[in-house]
Amino acid sequence: MSDAEPLPVHLDKVVEGLAGNPALPPELVRRLFAHRKGFGDVARRPDLTDDMIAEIIAVDDHWLTHSLALNRSLPHAFRTELGKHPDPAIRAAVVVGADGAPRELFERLLDDADPGVRERLAESGHVPTDLRARLATDPDPTVRATLAQWWTQAPEAVRRLLLTDPEDAVRAGACATYYRRLPHPVPPADLLPALLADPVTRAGAVRHCALDAGTARRLADDPDEEVRKELAQHPDLPPPLRDLLAEDSSPRVALRVFARRDTPEPIRAAIHARILPDVPSAGPLTDLQALDDDALDRQLMSEMARLELRTLRLPWVTADPLPHVDSPYACFRASAAMSDRLLAPVVARLLDDEESSVRTTMALHARSRIDPATAERVDRGYRPEKKTRWRPADDLPLPADVLRRLATDPDPRMRRLAPRDPDLPVELARRLATDPDHTVRRTIAAHPRLPVRDLAQLLADPSEPVATAAAGNPSLPPAHMHRLLALAGL
Repeated sequence: MSDAEPLPVHLDKVVEGLAGNPALPPELVRRLFAHRKGFGDVARRPDLTDDMIAEIIAVDDHWLTHSLALNRSLPHAFRTELGKHPDPAIRAAVVVGADGAPRELFERLLDDADPGVRERLAESGHVPTDLRARLATDPDPTVRATLAQWWTQAPEAVRRLLLTDPEDAVRAGACATYYRRLPHPVPPADLLPALLADPVTRAGAVRHCALDAGTARRLADDPDEEVRKELAQHPDLPPPLRDLLAEDSSPRVALRVFARRDTPEPIRAAIHARILPDVPSAGPLTDLQALDDDALDRQLMSEMARLELRTLRLPWVTADPLPHVDSPYACFRASAAMSDRLLAPVVARLLDDEESSVRTTMALHARSRIDPATAERVDRGYRPEKKTRWRPADDLPLPADVLRRLATDPDPRMRRLAPRDPDLPVELARRLATDPDHTVRRTIAAHPRLPVRDLAQLLADPSEPVATAAAGNPSLPPAHMHRLLALAGL
């Protein structure tokens, strides 16, 4: 290693990357215990020895100890010890990786004075059932509300306590339209009248109740949009109320009518045109600053409805796909593409659909029929509706010859796929290491075939993610690791 090698621009980030390097020698792991400019990521390593763990506990740095408490490979003897730590944030972190931990640890934490610790217990499926049930009578309503949201399959006696809790937030969490875990619970039938009468549980109760004409009329007039949304998708909704809700002031309510199987086509088309008009939607958020609160709320609701419409998938369309493969609605075509019973000509048509979501859905449901050229085309044209790291090539891997060709593709998004070839030729790896796009350099920085001299250059990359990834590459020689730690004063 030459002293002439460039110095890292983001030394602290490089050290953090080094902390996760699986090839880091034990003596260098220990030197990182003195690092105070990150979040103690070295304590999350799965290869820590008992001596190392004891040393970290003795150091008693907050972030280092917190990361250790989150370490899922931590022996339970040490987890029990950290369960007695004076910092409640450390005790709460202990719960996260406590799968299979001794019962005594949960019993101790169940009586913890800090409600934040008990909230983590309420979220955890690792807690023995009888101990977790005690949280239904916890003195802090936030703990009980957390339990209601996370423990969806709690014993009926526990659910009853939560559904009848004196605190609104707890009842709302116990009878909701959204929960933190699946499957969602069904409330006991005898509690439904009270849940439907209670404003905080009404929306969550609608889907479980039997509708009569009077109840349906009252729910249609409810000022709570969530109640009307639930009513709009109830299978027993009378047609006159269905048509009324199609014109609801909330586009998210109308969207539920759009998704119904029994909605007349003219009404469905009108709702679609209202939510996805031919004219562009409002501009970026900076353009919304001039709006008053009511107008801003309406705009945000409209944007949410647009996103929901584009991502809508309808099981009844999937069950009977053929009438919908040429639907004017992309969400209907995507729902049809989820069927596993489509013939080859239909599959080909949907793979060539104008909408990325339809093409992608069809490709994922016809994997055995997807050749490399189609897989590349689907990935190249992929346009997600919302930010996500997933891309079609994650599930439709491309062969090595295609990946190597993509190393010189004009689109940096496609060049990022090239390092997925574990045997990528060195000359291509070196080329990608000097790519003008930092996301491409970030991807190649972790490649095992990147020569050391190029890897060392990436340690000094102006992009933080690139330098961090280079430091985490197991191919980085120990001499470079020593140098980095020395530069950081460790």
